[in-house]
Amino acid sequence: MRKIWLGTVGLVALGMAAPALAADLPAQTYTKAPVMLPALYDWSGWYVGINGGGGTEHRCFDSTTTAGTFIASDGCHNASGGVAGGQLGYRWEFNSWVVGVESQGDWAGLSGSNASILVPGDLNRSRMDAFGLFTGQVGYAWNTTLFYVKGGAAVVADRNDILAGGTVVATAPGDNRWGGTVGAGVEYSFYPNWSVAVEYDHIFIGNNLSTFTTPAGTFFGTDRIRGDADLIMARINYRFGGPVIPKY
Repeated sequence: MRKIWLGTVGLVALGMAAPALAADLPAQTYTKAPVMLPALYDWSGWYVGINGGGGTEHRCFDSTTTAGTFIASDGCHNASGGVAGGQLGYRWEFNSWVVGVESQGDWAGLSGSNASILVPGDLNRSRMDAFGLFTGQVGYAWNTTLFYVKGGAAVVADRNDILAGGTVVATAPGDNRWGGTVGAGVEYSFYPNWSVAVEYDHIFIGNNLSTFTTPAGTFFGTDRIRGDADLIMARINYRFGGPVIPKY
């Protein structure tokens, strides 16, 4: 009986002491985990890449005097084929607006011909061997998606021939023709520092007087050759620097 009584007294004492012990314990604090906002892609920095695609070059041959006076049109054609090359550029991003500069150089395999109007049986053939673009860019970014327009200078390497019966009877020296270009594209970053794009470019090619000579080196005639080119390309770029800016 004495043991039962002592046990009961101990339990009552412990129950009375518990609130006091709880009051002496430090109050628990809860730290709220930081909320991470979506990372923002930054398009600023140097980038380098490759491209490939195709296009057409509309070419017209006009017969002229050696001084360039127009005589008669000798027909037009579209030279078509593939292009491949690379690009190097730099961009700055300011509050989703992106500006930049870029140089691009491509091999080209555009070729085509038309039947001569003035000399039945002859073919006027043109070929674009290469081109270069030197442009500025302005764009707007929605995080990892960038839409941009571009414009600047262009240079094109052309060759022109006259054929009869499948044989070259006259050739004009290869020309490097300067002109202008405008274009637009959309680019998407699919992996840190890597992006893909689709781009369209129109090249304004300056008119040029071309003097044709025979394989023996004798004078054959003078033509004014004119026309522009339209190109569409897929591009892949690698950008140097960090791809995202985390926000807390």
